[in-house]
Amino acid sequence: MSLKRRRESPSARFQPNVDPSSSASLARQLYLALREAIADGRLDAGQRLPSTRLASQEWKLSRGTIAEAYEILIAEGYAIARHGSGTYVTSASHDGLVKPGERKEPVSFATSRRISTAVTMVLTTGPSLEPQKMLPFVTGRMAHDDRTAGLLNRIAGRHMNYAFEGYADIQGEPDLRSAIVAHLAVSRGVRCTVDQLFITAGTQQALDLAFRVLASPGDTVIVEDPCYPPARQCLALNGANIVGLPVDHEGVVTGKLATDDLPPPALFYVTPSNQYPVGSVLSLPRRLELLAYAREHGCWIVEDDYDSEFRYDGHPIASLQGLDQANRVLYTGTFSKALLPSLRLGYLVVPPDLVPVFRAIRPALDRCPPTFQQRVVADFLNEGYFPAHLRRLRERLRASRDLLASLLKDRINEHLHVTLPDQGINLTARSTGTWTSDTAISKAALGKGVVVMPLSRMNVASSDTSRLMFGFSGLSEQEADRATRLLAGVFGI
Repeated sequence: MSLKRRRESPSARFQPNVDPSSSASLARQLYLALREAIADGRLDAGQRLPSTRLASQEWKLSRGTIAEAYEILIAEGYAIARHGSGTYVTSASHDGLVKPGERKEPVSFATSRRISTAVTMVLTTGPSLEPQKMLPFVTGRMAHDDRTAGLLNRIAGRHMNYAFEGYADIQGEPDLRSAIVAHLAVSRGVRCTVDQLFITAGTQQALDLAFRVLASPGDTVIVEDPCYPPARQCLALNGANIVGLPVDHEGVVTGKLATDDLPPPALFYVTPSNQYPVGSVLSLPRRLELLAYAREHGCWIVEDDYDSEFRYDGHPIASLQGLDQANRVLYTGTFSKALLPSLRLGYLVVPPDLVPVFRAIRPALDRCPPTFQQRVVADFLNEGYFPAHLRRLRERLRASRDLLASLLKDRINEHLHVTLPDQGINLTARSTGTWTSDTAISKAALGKGVVVMPLSRMNVASSDTSRLMFGFSGLSEQEADRATRLLAGVFGI
């Protein structure tokens, strides 16, 4: 019969400040250190103190010294001994001891506590980066079938061995990079080798890495208006001067680049295959115009292809990177939508001559991506499960899209003009003229337990306040029915 090993308490990591040269005995010093830790909440009520054997190993004190300190704590009511179990911090309150879960108020200092101006700007402008509540129409929520979950769990069992792990390749696991390169070549027309691809912690880390390498603080960066908020805030934190170009039904308006008062930027950040958040696709003439401008003026282009797998009608739109003949485009994608957000796996494709630069800089931000998730996803791709998974997922998302669009048109048609997206996992609707403040509608909807995103929070220079975004990924029929009825009440129907 195997014995169940008792879990160590967090107190095992406590390190007392004991000075062997002090005139006070070691036991007295240890007692005072433990009492102070209990009083200020570092050791919580109910925590088990480490055994004298473990404490002796960790604190480099004799077991007798530790036992004496524990006895004083017990005598004064700061700890209690439980026969056969150990010594525990008491839940009683003594001399300013805090109650369980509470902390003393921090000491006030006269000096100001400064943070950077870039962080201040991010905190005071634009939407919050806190995850949204898991309510109907929230964006980014994914729900997958049991078959995919079972496959991932089975594959994960192969790789649960950390005994011989060390630092891995800066760019990521070769097997996963090879599988992604093959997938991108067929599905997105991306032209690259395994050596050009970097595995990242989702798209956000890929963007941060690209922005740091390609633009200096103070450089102008042109983005779409409205723009994906985390990308814009990442640019702000890197000190960029952000300029927005308007977006219409053909994507970002590249004709604005010819104006005399708009100097060439260091780089462009674009979402050409499915503009976030509007949902338009950058037309071929504008793609070619943007590429020609970047080639002529020596600008970089960061192409965010965040949900390219979800094309419902017609052929997939080829990537901007695949059209680039001058190696000015860096391409990024993610598995957050196609598999699971919690995997934190994205990728960045860089031009061949920039590979040494990115390899040199990557360790300063992140020594290497974690290998476990990479190996699981690599097997999932290399063993051929990904295409079937995407087909199943696309059909579920198509059904959710169609259901949501139908319910919105049936119940809120007087107030919303709904555009059915050909790609992606979000749907955008515009006011028919019966309301003018998307933030007011969003706030009222949240009060009824429904999340609708106001696009005005993503504006760079635009003053448009007439559009709302609905997420339909992970949306059940029951949720869609109930939430659209609640939303109809927001408009006073």
